[in-house]
Amino acid sequence: MLVTGFPAGPFGTNCFVVADGPGSECLVIDPGMNAMPGIEALLSEHNLQPAAVILTHGHLDHTWSVLPVCASAKVPAYIHADDRAMLADPYLGMGPDMQAMLAQMTAGRMEFAEPEEVRALADGDTIEIVGVELGVGHAPGHTPGSIVFTHPGTGDLPPLLFSGDLLFAGSIGRTDLPGGDPEVMTRSLARVLPPLADETAVLPGHGPQTSMAAERATNPYLKGLG
Repeated sequence: MLVTGFPAGPFGTNCFVVADGPGSECLVIDPGMNAMPGIEALLSEHNLQPAAVILTHGHLDHTWSVLPVCASAKVPAYIHADDRAMLADPYLGMGPDMQAMLAQMTAGRMEFAEPEEVRALADGDTIEIVGVELGVGHAPGHTPGSIVFTHPGTGDLPPLLFSGDLLFAGSIGRTDLPGGDPEVMTRSLARVLPPLADETAVLPGHGPQTSMAAERATNPYLKGLG
């Protein structure tokens, strides 16, 4: 199994590419701002072809490049239904400062829209595409439709958690944007994370890779969660 990625754009949003192996189709996770050059480089390096885009949530720093990836490869995008509206209207997930910054960055020249095909994900779903099987866990709090993706691991690959903006190395996602809720975030952390094995590799939406063992030992937001 091939798992690779890179931080994209001014927000350093981690975009991941997951495939059964080189020379196959792949899943693109969270193609954010200015992600296309990095995605194209990985596709070329590993001889991959996108089969789908899957999204941990609807914030623009994770969805900016969804439309070009889906349109160029003619593939669907997967997102939780509660965040779907942000694909066409990213302002729904932004505070006033972010709205002003986006307006300045785009200068009214950029329009946002859904890809031609959008498929809804829900808690407990399993994505089975191109030899890759990922579990879906609803983890609201950062946004109403935030989700995480899990993989049980195989061979030398440990179990994986694509945590989006639920969990970072030493921290968690912010809850002060529209749709965020600190109490809901706490419940998501308490429900989603305790069942995961210590050896689980955490691939977050921002920042470096970590592990569940490291986060249980050092992350102040996980104290008492198991």
